[in-house]
Amino acid sequence: MRTRNNPTMSKSSSWPKAKTVVKKWLNLKDSEFHSDCIDESFGQRQTMRRKSCSDRDDLSGGWLVESSPDDLRRPPLPRPRYGSSAAASSTRRPPKELRMFVGTWNVGGRAPHGGLDLSDWLTDDGTDSSSPHIYVLGFQEIVPLNAGNVLGAEDKAPARKWLDLIRRALNGPASNAASHRSPSDMHLLQKASRVSFSDLLAAAEDDSRRPTTASSEPDDDDDDDDAGSEPSTSSSAPESSSEEEPAARRHRGGRYRYRLAASKQMVGILLCVWVRADLLPCVAGVRASCVGRGVMGYMGNKGSVSVSLTLRGGASLCFVCTHLASGDRDGDGARRNGDVAEILRRTRFARRDSPSQCRAAAPVTILEHDKVIWLGDLNYRLLEGEGRGARELVERHEWAALLERDQLRAEQKAGRVFAGWEEGRIVFPPTYKYVAGSHAYAMMSIADSSADGSRSRDRKKRTPAWCDRILWRGEGIEQQWYARGESRFSDHRPVAALFSARLCGDKPAPAHSSRF
Repeated sequence: MRTRNNPTMSKSSSWPKAKTVVKKWLNLKDSEFHSDCIDESFGQRQTMRRKSCSDRDDLSGGWLVESSPDDLRRPPLPRPRYGSSAAASSTRRPPKELRMFVGTWNVGGRAPHGGLDLSDWLTDDGTDSSSPHIYVLGFQEIVPLNAGNVLGAEDKAPARKWLDLIRRALNGPASNAASHRSPSDMHLLQKASRVSFSDLLAAAEDDSRRPTTASSEPDDDDDDDDAGSEPSTSSSAPESSSEEEPAARRHRGGRYRYRLAASKQMVGILLCVWVRADLLPCVAGVRASCVGRGVMGYMGNKGSVSVSLTLRGGASLCFVCTHLASGDRDGDGARRNGDVAEILRRTRFARRDSPSQCRAAAPVTILEHDKVIWLGDLNYRLLEGEGRGARELVERHEWAALLERDQLRAEQKAGRVFAGWEEGRIVFPPTYKYVAGSHAYAMMSIADSSADGSRSRDRKKRTPAWCDRILWRGEGIEQQWYARGESRFSDHRPVAALFSARLCGDKPAPAHSSRF
């Protein structure tokens, strides 16, 4: 008897292809990342290429930066220069104190809608002169953590939406990638999917004929940035620091403009680093690395995305965005500790020679960096405590008493995780778990336990906790404030901190910083 093929089954089944699964399991593209900046190169061992049809799982319309030892055998690609002359670029210095805004948010697998305003979360209340030099923003669960997303091709659409919202919050509603591209940049984007060596040469020649004014600095949506300009041959150019940037680099609102130095996604984890336009010439050696700690200990539903960069003068910074193992059963805390240890052990940034303006070789591991900030949904819960129950403490808003049961603090004090790391004083309520769209904790919405105890177990799972955290390591770092936002978009509340980091004459961190 003949049977017909099922018309609902196509050759391209919805199940993930074996090739895609293996690639994700082995993290074969873990060093690629996306950037706005195509006019400067971060370091000398990175190549830039337009997205091709083989990269259909990557952010469409963007540029990819790849780090590879093979690049040492290739001649450097000339790139267009925008904004300022080589002389001015080569003499610009980073500020003595670097201000960094760091934020983390588990968005619960929801894609953002156009009406979502991130300004309240991202806007610092300081004056324009104290605007952060760098924004480091990490997200978890930007896509649902189902089998299709974990094992299949990465869904990049939510990441694009988040980046657009961030750009709008930092640079104003009129700021988008296309509106800030130079004519030669637009010419490249309108060509075929790959840009040839001759294309880049032509673009470089076109831009060299244009006057170099600060107002021509682009805010585009493409790849990675380092002011790898040649040393100045002119002795008449005065030295200038990044604090002396002309007002033309600011947008109409009077604030500084920011450009995407790097963004990297691994399944639901997204880490993006935005650099103030006047600091870009001081940034070099941007690299990315991913470690999967989910299914089989290697898949990306849990794990880390890290970005490394070096500033002119040699200071190296590392930002680690993580989503650690969930759960509040016995042994789950040890699993989270194990995730941290494996991330520290397995994170490796591509080796390369340090840029000429940097004194030391570029770090390869997380702990080799001068300053490290660790952010994300660390998922540490509350320990069982004696006396009053968690529900009563939550009802009375006795957060200090509840914080004494914090699992991360207990594990750190016992020396089992984050030895030598610091965290600021927590004065805000637990950030998880809320009823979606409300200010009520999920624990409070569950009725008293039923006879079989099932509701008791469910309520225990939903006990509020400080899952979303920001820690740091390194000398000369001082935290200015540590707070949470109040957006009801997901069952987590966003968390943010402002840091000041000394780049010259580093001294130990101040004594008043609390050490967990």
